[in-house]
Amino acid sequence: MLARMILCSSFRRYARPAVICVALILLASCAERADPQRERSVEDLYNDAMNQIDIGEYEDAAKLFDEVERQHPYSLWATKAQLMGAYSQYEKNKYDDALALLDRFIQLHPGNRDAPYAYYLKGLCYYEQIVDVGRDQRITERALAALQEVVDRFPTSKYARDARMKVDLTRDHLAGKEMAIGRYYQNRGQFLAALKRFKVVTAQFQTTTHAPEALHRQVEIYVALGMIDDAKKTAAVLGYNFPGSDWYKDTYDLLTKGRSASLPPPDSSKKGKDKSSGWFSWLW
Repeated sequence: MLARMILCSSFRRYARPAVICVALILLASCAERADPQRERSVEDLYNDAMNQIDIGEYEDAAKLFDEVERQHPYSLWATKAQLMGAYSQYEKNKYDDALALLDRFIQLHPGNRDAPYAYYLKGLCYYEQIVDVGRDQRITERALAALQEVVDRFPTSKYARDARMKVDLTRDHLAGKEMAIGRYYQNRGQFLAALKRFKVVTAQFQTTTHAPEALHRQVEIYVALGMIDDAKKTAAVLGYNFPGSDWYKDTYDLLTKGRSASLPPPDSSKKGKDKSSGWFSWLW
């Protein structure tokens, strides 16, 4: 919803050219609609396209924006029409068409004032296609790369905040994919393959919601393999960063049941260490 509000506020900046005469529009509208490729003024075409957006006719709007560029390729409105055509395709869920137009706009106008919007819309085109963790995540990876580019290139733009939020959600989704694969291997006794997936989460997706579980699963595997020292070290990292989490409580019970306690008990009052420098650095 927030993204849609940002998009709507953005394309409203492209005000209609003021030189149109309302009477001429009304008189010519029937003939023009009968032949949309008839030569028309740039103002007439662009305004008509914006009117189609207003009533939700995005397919017709896309065609008219294309005509703006075809008939008046060197006008100021042709550049804006490229971007608005991409927006129209996005609204019709024609993401491949929208992406093609956005890539072309970025290539031709890298320094344009609307370049941040183009990068942001490109990220949304990928983001809207993200599928569940049970399927291939190449689109998710492209969404992450495109949204991160918005944050890196235009950190002060009005699109950066929403892009950052979606970057976090996308990273969490990718971590969820690794966790799903890791659980699959673990349930089938393929511990080394599972351990590799869980370590990807703790190494690359430390700030996601899946990190505590990934550490706990590593402890389970180390215990199953008889690698108790590695289990205790990993449990210490989990307890230091997530002392009040349910996953640490399970880990604590796993390692202290029938043994003398060698870990600090779960404590929900502790908030854990700042992980910006990496979790394992303090341990060594």
